[in-house]
Amino acid sequence: QVHVVESGGGSVEPGGSLRLSCAAVGETLANLCLGWFRQSPGKEREGVAAIWPGGPTPYYGGSVKGRFTVSLDYAKNTVNLQMNSLKEEDTAMYYCAADTWKLCRPADWESPTDSTYWGQGTQVTVSS
Repeated sequence: QVHVVESGGGSVEPGGSLRLSCAAVGETLANLCLGWFRQSPGKEREGVAAIWPGGPTPYYGGSVKGRFTVSLDYAKNTVNLQMNSLKEEDTAMYYCAADTWKLCRPADWESPTDSTYWGQGTQVTVSS
């Protein structure tokens, strides 16, 4: 079983930056597809980014491409999400997800399954 724990959320003004981290416990990064998803009240869950060492990743959602960067830290067994040029519409609860490489297939990365492991979420608020 895999446990994922997010950290790094908070409040920032528009145009600012935040860095989220997700620690994966119970499995090495090489065997995991790790993704970031977000959801705000009244909206559908949205895929933000996903990465798997063995595949054609990373993937990014259209609304964050060019502003967010996902990366792996093998020494700490974490996946990081650097978020720059933040906008008010980026405000949401951000969740880290871990699954097998199947989640990181190009057509599947935005569609977690019942086998996907989730963190508890971390709030990101962008407001002036």
